[in-house]
Amino acid sequence: MRKLLVFAGGSNRPLAEEISNLLGKSLGEVTIKRFADGETWIQVEDSVRDVDVFIIQSTCSPVNDNLMELLIMIDAMRRASAERVTAVIPYYGYARQEKKTTGREPISAKLVANLITAAGADRVLTIDLHAPAIEGFFDIPVDHLPVAPILAEYFRETLPIQEVVVVAPDVGTVARANRFRKLLGRGLPLAVLFKHRPEPDMAEVEEMVGDVKGKSAIIVDDLISTGGTLIEGAKFLIRRGAERVYACATHPVFAPGAVERLEESPIEKVVVTNTIHFQQKGEKIEVVSVAPLLARAIKYINEGLSMTTLYKELKPIKFQPAL
Repeated sequence: MRKLLVFAGGSNRPLAEEISNLLGKSLGEVTIKRFADGETWIQVEDSVRDVDVFIIQSTCSPVNDNLMELLIMIDAMRRASAERVTAVIPYYGYARQEKKTTGREPISAKLVANLITAAGADRVLTIDLHAPAIEGFFDIPVDHLPVAPILAEYFRETLPIQEVVVVAPDVGTVARANRFRKLLGRGLPLAVLFKHRPEPDMAEVEEMVGDVKGKSAIIVDDLISTGGTLIEGAKFLIRRGAERVYACATHPVFAPGAVERLEESPIEKVVVTNTIHFQQKGEKIEVVSVAPLLARAIKYINEGLSMTTLYKELKPIKFQPAL
């Protein structure tokens, strides 16, 4: 077991504090400033020589600022002779740009992976990548944690499971929804919505496979940006006879106006995690914490334990409300 220090970037300090408390440690001291021209300046206040360093930083909005802050922190730790640097990225920005959809487009998720590696990270710890193939963009180890067991536990404790149908909001999320369905309970039905996007950040539901009549429908997705997909899906499900509609997603990206739209929608409850810190929480928004999951993963990495063992132990992890 190496000496361990956990540092927080500026994007999600509450989560970092929760993780460090679970590990029984104080956060490492680091000073982060912005020059007048917008440049980021960082000073690591603690000695990290021969230390196993974990930097907790979601690359959420403002994405470019938080990404650059992460890169500079990694470089600072490497130049200060840290033995190993792990970038803990609860939410990986640019993940939706993982492939080319037309000519002369970048693959930005790959570029970000290159930047993190070039900055000096030895490994990456992240949660629910938008596209699992992003793991292959890195030439360093990536530990990709699923949060579905925690979200499934939430609904097992709050809903009569025998009355539930799990809903994939589009064809691309069928595998994710099916894994969630199996965690929630054996024999539960699965429904799939078919949608198209007339323009970016707009969604229209055209048809559905499955039966939701008289059921409580849970729409499962990896992130919520504008909320348009969930809201249109909820309206469609209610028209098809669903008694109630719930939604869950790992990452609360929440573009401006999203929370207000969700509050006014027919969705009963929207369950998200604290991979992204946000201030505005409506009455329908429920936040559960990923801190126990990340704290356990950090402990396993630091002690050189098998991550396969961690994945097998995920099911018993209980959800807990975010602080």
